[in-house]
Amino acid sequence: MSKQKKPEFFYGYVVVGAGLVTQVLILGTYSSFGVFFKPLAMEFGWMRATTSAAVSIAALVMGFSALVTGRLTDKYGPKVVLMASGLFVGVGYLLMSRINVLWQLYLTYGLLVGIAMSAADLPITSTVARWFIKRRGMMTGVTKAGAGIGIMVVPLVANLLITNYGWRNAYIIIGITALIGIILAALFLKRDPAQIGKLPDGATESEVVERKINPVQFSLREAMGTSQLRLLLVIWFSFMSCANVIILHTVPHITDLGFSPALAASVISVIGGFSIFGRLSLPSLSDSLGTKKAYQIAFSLLAISLIWLQFAREAWMFYLFAAVYGTAHGASYTLLAPMVAGLFGLRSLGTILGVVLLAGTFGSFINPILAGRIYDTLGSYQLAFLILTVLSLTALTLVSLIKPTSNRGDGKRLGKVI
Repeated sequence: MSKQKKPEFFYGYVVVGAGLVTQVLILGTYSSFGVFFKPLAMEFGWMRATTSAAVSIAALVMGFSALVTGRLTDKYGPKVVLMASGLFVGVGYLLMSRINVLWQLYLTYGLLVGIAMSAADLPITSTVARWFIKRRGMMTGVTKAGAGIGIMVVPLVANLLITNYGWRNAYIIIGITALIGIILAALFLKRDPAQIGKLPDGATESEVVERKINPVQFSLREAMGTSQLRLLLVIWFSFMSCANVIILHTVPHITDLGFSPALAASVISVIGGFSIFGRLSLPSLSDSLGTKKAYQIAFSLLAISLIWLQFAREAWMFYLFAAVYGTAHGASYTLLAPMVAGLFGLRSLGTILGVVLLAGTFGSFINPILAGRIYDTLGSYQLAFLILTVLSLTALTLVSLIKPTSNRGDGKRLGKVI
């Protein structure tokens, strides 16, 4: 009686693990800027709108850089792109420790960190989408859980470092850690299973035939002609308008109400913790429900959390906001790559994702400055949070209008792809 052959270990799980580590380091460090916000503004006497502009510049640079990052990932794979990102993150944060005037903040954080952030999502999520089909939502969620871990842990660590060593030394420690960690993790990334003679999900040829996989394969030009992509551009603009304002202005808002910086940083940490839940739960459900329904749930939670934030005045209310918002935040980021892959295929996935991220960039650029200006003028964030609520409801409405695409290659309907 012959022994059954043990299933061979699938390298896709290594890709997922390496992607998770890069998410922790890139997005964790980026989310910590809110903790540095007041120390910077107080030391140099900068207005909130002025300080917020650094994040807006970084978002704008990130969006335009994502167009290049997407093409490079499609052509050369994620390894080189992520190693370059690690270099820019590390150098950017190391130079942040030396700033003394406003233009230096804009150059180091706005330009260098902005370029690095263009590789925060796109190379990782598009690569995971190539390695998995049947478990695409789940594995993307596991990878993106790294962002939630980063948002949960790094702001708390940053606050501790600032308290004990000052904000300049805190940036040095964070910069060196990110530089080494991202480059090491990037070494384990491979573009797709074909690079090592494998198939997605570790499947055999017969399993692939049995699944009757017939994905749509759009070029960027073809995708640009669809209503689906146009809707996604507006949806991502609306979502990113909310995300960057919340990450940047929540800590100042809570401390303005008389709470300690440590408590405010812990609220960001709760957002990160629940974003892990959001990144794992709704994307996993999307494998059976479809990404459209999962997005409808996510944007419903987003709107509820932003309405609640306008009335939050006690610590428990901020923690409840963080739990609901964090779930929506994590799910919304994680579902993007599976949504784009399901609608337009893998042929130009990185490039199309780059275009969607660019649309979000304009929301990330405009709204943090607008929120800071609203505070500088009115002494409150209430109007800013109301605008975010309207944008979240807009995203919820538009995602309901998205329909499946058809295969431009053979004209057949794909079936349920979203």
